[in-house]
Amino acid sequence: MEQASMLLWTSLLVLAPVCGQSAAAHKPVISLHPPWTTVFKGDRVTLTCNGFHFNATEKTKWHHLYFRRETLTLTPGNTLEVRESGDYRCQAQGSPQSDPVHLVFSSGSLILQAPYSVFEGDTLVLRCQKRRNTKLTAVKYTWNEKIIPKSNKSWDLLIPQASSNNSGNYRCFGYGDKNFVFKSNNKMIKIKELFPHPELKATDSQPTEGSSVNLSCETQLPPERLDTPLHFIFFRDDRVILSNWSKSPELQIPTIWRENSGSYWCGAETVIGSVHKRSPSLQIHVQRIPVSGVLLETQPSGGQAVEGETLVLVCSMAEGTGNTTFSWHREDTQESLGRKTQRSSRAELEFPAIRESHAGGYYCTADNSYGPVRSAVLNVTMRVTPGNRDGLVTAGATGGLLSALLLAVVLLFHCWRQRKSGDGFLGDETRIPPTPGPGESSHSICPAQVELQRLYANGEGSPLESCSWPQPWKVHPKEEDLIYSEIQIIRLGEEGEANISRTLLEDKVSFIFPLFYLPHYLLPHTPSLFPLLSSIPGCLRCLH
Repeated sequence: MEQASMLLWTSLLVLAPVCGQSAAAHKPVISLHPPWTTVFKGDRVTLTCNGFHFNATEKTKWHHLYFRRETLTLTPGNTLEVRESGDYRCQAQGSPQSDPVHLVFSSGSLILQAPYSVFEGDTLVLRCQKRRNTKLTAVKYTWNEKIIPKSNKSWDLLIPQASSNNSGNYRCFGYGDKNFVFKSNNKMIKIKELFPHPELKATDSQPTEGSSVNLSCETQLPPERLDTPLHFIFFRDDRVILSNWSKSPELQIPTIWRENSGSYWCGAETVIGSVHKRSPSLQIHVQRIPVSGVLLETQPSGGQAVEGETLVLVCSMAEGTGNTTFSWHREDTQESLGRKTQRSSRAELEFPAIRESHAGGYYCTADNSYGPVRSAVLNVTMRVTPGNRDGLVTAGATGGLLSALLLAVVLLFHCWRQRKSGDGFLGDETRIPPTPGPGESSHSICPAQVELQRLYANGEGSPLESCSWPQPWKVHPKEEDLIYSEIQIIRLGEEGEANISRTLLEDKVSFIFPLFYLPHYLLPHTPSLFPLLSSIPGCLRCLH
C-alpha cells in the first residue's frame, strides 16, 4: 500500500506541470472546524482544503509533520479529520502546498483557544476552555503578562477590529473552588495584514497635454480573504477628489492638462470601513508642447474676398497644446483685429460684410505661454461682382420707377379733373384760367402749378427755381437714404402772376409724397428716372 501511494505521488508530480496552470497561481488554504487550533485530547478537528476548483475524480494530498516525521495521506475529497498534534498542509492536483496549520491536542485542565488566522479588522475571539470535570468561578486574560480588563459577562475575550497592535502573547487563568488557580497554555497571536498599503501606478508619469492617463490603485488580498470586497478612491494634492469610493481600482483621466500636474495618491478600504490604507504619493508632470507651424488661411480659400459677403480668417497651428491665445492683425497698422483663447489647434475670426477697405495684408499669432508665434502675411484681395451690384441698382431703379409712375397717375388725374369740372383743390374759388396769350409759358395751361421742394426731417425746405439737378444730392444726415418731395398746388387768381405772393401765403396746399427708398450708394443712378415725370405736360415744373 505504501509503494502504491508513493507511485501515485510520483505520478502526480510528473503531471503537475502539465495540468492546471491557473490553479498553481494561488496556494490552497486550510480551514478548521471547529475554528480553534488548540483542543483537548480526544477531540476531533476537520480540515478542509480550499482555494481551487475541485473535481470529484481528483484526490487531495495531505502532509502531516510531527517531530520531524512526515506522513502523506490521500483523500478522495478535500477534507480530512485529524486527532493528532502537528503541522498540516494540503495540496491539490497541479497546485503548490498550502501554508501549514499547527494543531495542538492538549491534555491540560485549562486551554486558551484562538482561531487559526486573524486579520486586521476582524474581531479577535479568545476562549478560556476547561475540561468537563473542572469547575471555574472566574476567568482572567493577560496580554504580554498584563491583565486585560474584561467588560462582558462571557468568559470569552472579544477584541473588535483587531490591528497589529493587538499581536502578542496571550494567556488565561481560571479560578476554581477555594481560590484554586488553573493556568492555560501561552498562545502567540499575530494579527495578519489584510492587504498591504496600495501602490498608485500611472500609464505615464510625464504625459503630454491633451493625452489620456490611466491610474490604478494596486494592492493584494491574502488567499484566505480573496472574497473580501474593497473600495478605492483617488486624490490629487490632498484636495481634489478625482473619484468617489468605487469598487474599481482603476481611474481613467480622458484628457490631462498642465494645470493637472501634481501629487496623486489613492486609498483602499474594506466596505465596512474597518481597514483603510493610503498609497504613497506619485508625482505626475504634464508636458506642454510649444506652438509651431502657425498658418493663416481664409474662407473662401485663396485670399479672394467678394465685396458684401462674409470673410473668415482661420488661424491654425501644426503643433501646440493647452490653452492657446490666437490674435489677428493687419500688416499695415499692426492693430489687433480680435483675440480668442481656447483649447484648440485653430480659431476663426469672421467679417460679416467685407468691404473694399478690408483689402490688404493680414497675419495671426498663437501663444500657449511660451511666447507668440507669428504666421506669414496673407494678402486679401477684393473682388466686386458686377452682377450683384447691377441687381441692386435694377431693384432700386424699379422701385423708384413704380413710385414715379404712381405720382404721375395722381397728377394726371388731378389735371383731368380740373379741366373737366373747373374745380380746384380749394373749392369753387379756383377757375380755369383763360387761354394763354403769346409769350406766356406753355405750363400755364395747367390750372395749378406744381412746385417740388426738398423737404427735410424738420419740415423746412426751399422751392427749386430751375430743373437742373442740384449738387450734391444731400438729404437729412440722419435719414440719408430717404428722399421726399413736396408738391405744392398754387391757385392762380385773376390778377395772374401778380397774385402769386398772396396765393402762396393764403391758398397753398401741400402734399408730401415719399418717392422711393434707396441705399445711398444707388442715389447717383436715380436722376435717369425723373425725366419720366418731367415729360408730363403742364403739371411738373421741376423735379428733385
